[in-house]
Amino acid sequence: MNIKHVTTFGGVLLLSLGLNACAPLMVAGFAGSAMVASDRRTSGTQLEDETIELRSSARVRDALGEKAHVNITSFNRQVLLTGEVANDRDRQTVLGLVEKVENVRSVVNELSITPITTLSERSNDLLITAKVKGSLVDSRDLFANAFKVVTERGTVYLMGRVTQREASSATNVIRNVNGVNKVVRLFDIITEEELRNLLPPPPPPEKPADSSKPKS
Repeated sequence: MNIKHVTTFGGVLLLSLGLNACAPLMVAGFAGSAMVASDRRTSGTQLEDETIELRSSARVRDALGEKAHVNITSFNRQVLLTGEVANDRDRQTVLGLVEKVENVRSVVNELSITPITTLSERSNDLLITAKVKGSLVDSRDLFANAFKVVTERGTVYLMGRVTQREASSATNVIRNVNGVNKVVRLFDIITEEELRNLLPPPPPPEKPADSSKPKS
């Protein structure tokens, strides 16, 4: 079985880093702003999500071997399953294995009972993901890195801790990206006040130069 973590797949990771470097993530140039803008989970939750993905992948790989292609993405302990399996029994097997992984809050099972996608199809999904991230970068009212993007057979799955305003704006932007067939939102909605609390405080005003001092 070909199990991959969508968020760590080499092509997406490298391209995402390149795109994200252009994003307006540094609020007033403060240290730590990029981290807040790019990931609104606590460091502990980020570690839990990585552990969930690793443990889930290992269990599914041991159970199904090369019989399926399963992507496992965890965000804020909500797990998204995408990819292809041979039959409904395998689909339920994957679901059951992941549900039993420690710290999993919920599982969204989007596995399809279809033949495993080809390299060409997966490459196209990677391209769509890159274009989606580029569109989010270009949108000035969004923190692009606040969104986790997963694409499977032209369907774009969005995860993240965002406000309702951000969720609606991102959806409208992504629907216009070429190649996107459908947008599925799996957001944890936060309030605008919660978002303000996540952002760093504005920098203090600069002190005016003391004109009374004689120039050297």
